[in-house]
Amino acid sequence: MVIGLVAVLLLCPCLGLAGFAVWRVTGADEASPAVVTSAEPSAAATEEPGTDPSTAEPAEGIDVAVGDCVVNDGTDEEAELREVPCGPDTFEVLVRIPATTDGQRCRALSPRSTVNYVHDNPVDLFDYVLCLRKHS
Repeated sequence: MVIGLVAVLLLCPCLGLAGFAVWRVTGADEASPAVVTSAEPSAAATEEPGTDPSTAEPAEGIDVAVGDCVVNDGTDEEAELREVPCGPDTFEVLVRIPATTDGQRCRALSPRSTVNYVHDNPVDLFDYVLCLRKHS
């Protein structure tokens, strides 16, 4: 009886944490809008055609880290980011948020960001958001 009680007490928190993690990942994605952009887009980011990397469903992901720079070779609706050396007319990655398509999280996690890039993978675990700002 005591062994059973100890086993239940050890399993309950683990199952609760696992359930909470699954709920957070799936619940956040269902409430997200399909197209996500920054709440305060900069004029510089929108004046230059083809360089605004905001999108809802890019065809492929890009493997960049914080501090890397990218350019958009696609359109605003179908972004195709490419990693490049940082310089004028590039966007610097400020934050990479894994397992979400909620671009609004950039507001809280990276207030300096001006645009975001949302990678929506069929497997939600591989979704991510890049919070970006125009490199100066």
